[in-house]
Amino acid sequence: MQSLPSVAVVILNWNGKKFLEQFLPFVTASTYSNKRIVVADNASTDDSVPFVQQYYPSVEILTSNENYGFAKGYNFFLKQVQADYYVLLNSDVEVEPGWIEPVIALMEGNTEIAACQPKLLAYYNRHLFEYAGASGGWIDAYGYPFSRGRIFDVLEEDKGQYNDAAPVFWASGAALFVKSHAFHEMNGFDEYFFAHQEEIDLCWRLQRHGYLVYVCPQSVVYHVGGGTLPTGNPRKVYLNFRNNLVMLTKNLPLAQLVWKLPFRLLLDAVSAWKELVSGKPLYWWAVVKAHLAFTQWLLKSRTADNAGYPKVQGVYPGNMVWQYFVKKRKTFSEIVKAKSY
Repeated sequence: MQSLPSVAVVILNWNGKKFLEQFLPFVTASTYSNKRIVVADNASTDDSVPFVQQYYPSVEILTSNENYGFAKGYNFFLKQVQADYYVLLNSDVEVEPGWIEPVIALMEGNTEIAACQPKLLAYYNRHLFEYAGASGGWIDAYGYPFSRGRIFDVLEEDKGQYNDAAPVFWASGAALFVKSHAFHEMNGFDEYFFAHQEEIDLCWRLQRHGYLVYVCPQSVVYHVGGGTLPTGNPRKVYLNFRNNLVMLTKNLPLAQLVWKLPFRLLLDAVSAWKELVSGKPLYWWAVVKAHLAFTQWLLKSRTADNAGYPKVQGVYPGNMVWQYFVKKRKTFSEIVKAKSY
């Protein structure tokens, strides 16, 4: 009998004792036999580490001397973890006992799949998809990410409409299964991102190197979301706008970048001024700072690798802003209608 591939569930923690108390019991109850559970502590100042040591002695603990954020944090810790598969799991996620098995079976059955996510449902409203990835991430032609079950801030009710295992553009970093060799082949996450959209960038790079990214809705997890930076937080707005522009510049073919980037900057400006008029000056300033930081990055760090650009999955060839705000289409199925390139 062939042995099961090894799986390391790695929970990046920063001052998340309350989430570890609440959700670690569900992770330790996972039925997959060839697994290890690692809490990777990002220099917490609460008593997360003593708590895990006292109550979960079977859980491994790795520590750092400073908070590296999501991207650099996982890069730092995963270099110390040996396994066939990594599962990057947020501390605010409730899992079901058999959540690992379907994803590993899917990925073992198709060697081209390098990354995969389960179906994400909202922890407090379990009939709804969850913002951070729903049933698999897509992106539009201008870099706006959305999901099967989530368009901008609109969450669909889960009625089984996206229960097919399917290729997608990106898999959620809240519960990201990734083959360890593929993660290291990509040199992990782009550490400049710190947090937000680094998983989309990773999945884009994986696809550019010939891998597939999938969603496996036969596995279901429940995500609280917004545990570190809540929606609307100026820091979160800044990182999302800055990182999205960096991601587009890194990964788009130059022939598309030369006209899509100016258009995106214009759309960003429209969004910023709209929020300013609505009485949200901190949002406006976060977008301005994001554009300034992106310009600085562009002057210092722009590198291009546009040779052999392959077909990628999970791309909507239109404009999400137009579909959502003008056409008033609020669900994934209304917008996509099976179009991709």
